[in-house]
Amino acid sequence: MEIGLHLSDLTYPNGPGALADDLTRIVTTAEEAGFARISMMDHVWQIAAHGPPEHDMLEAYTTLGYIAARTSRVGLVSWVTAVSYRAPGLLAKLVSTLDVLSGGRAWLGVGAGWNAEEAAGLGLDFPPLAQRFEMLEETLQICRQMWDPAADGPYDGTHYQLKRTLNVPAPLHRPRVLIGGGGEKKTLRLVAKYADACNIINSPELEHKLEVLRGHCEREGRDYDEIEKTVQVVLDLGDDGEKTDEFLATLERLAALGVDSIQGKLPQVWELDRVRRFGRDVIPAAAAL
Repeated sequence: MEIGLHLSDLTYPNGPGALADDLTRIVTTAEEAGFARISMMDHVWQIAAHGPPEHDMLEAYTTLGYIAARTSRVGLVSWVTAVSYRAPGLLAKLVSTLDVLSGGRAWLGVGAGWNAEEAAGLGLDFPPLAQRFEMLEETLQICRQMWDPAADGPYDGTHYQLKRTLNVPAPLHRPRVLIGGGGEKKTLRLVAKYADACNIINSPELEHKLEVLRGHCEREGRDYDEIEKTVQVVLDLGDDGEKTDEFLATLERLAALGVDSIQGKLPQVWELDRVRRFGRDVIPAAAAL
């Protein structure tokens, strides 16, 4: 099992003036500790689960580009982009650029989106949910077409029309696609049809959601086992590591369900000993699951 670090709370004690240096220390320490990937939350305001909307929040792709320049191994992913916030041709280009400049480490994390308040606040496009799901499927098709070096023809969809899907330079490797969400009728169907990975909430319904995904894979003719199953878990070992055994037990339970990786927020991540403790006490054990 792999473990990734999710950067969802950027309100650090040293303030915005030191945020670049703090991020550098955090991501380089995480890479040294053995974290498999680093993700940025793609919101423009902080969300209630992590703090008030006035807390610090950076634009995801700019920040991932910054992180790419300071690391050399970790995967880089927005967890996850609201599909309506960026035109799909531009989104495919953003991820392609990140992939080229990071040496082939970019993912596309994408979903239908949910935060109407921030969208209204900054004037971002946020149509009704049913339309956003239609846009999501077309976006996945456009990205697939733009990441194919042999395909630069037009795309004619219901919501998007692209006259020429030229994308030069192409990604060094086709970015892995992660679709966030556990909706049984639409989201998991799109995972089975288009995605390399899914992200499902760690809840009592997790096992059922995975079985629903398996059913969609059977209908789509997709190998269920080739889809990476990810779950978000708070990376909390306690102030002095007193919760480590409990955390490892959670990983064992998730692995038994077929979960391949976890991604999560590490409380007080700016205290780098907390990051190093994961590298010492958790990541090697998780790799054996």
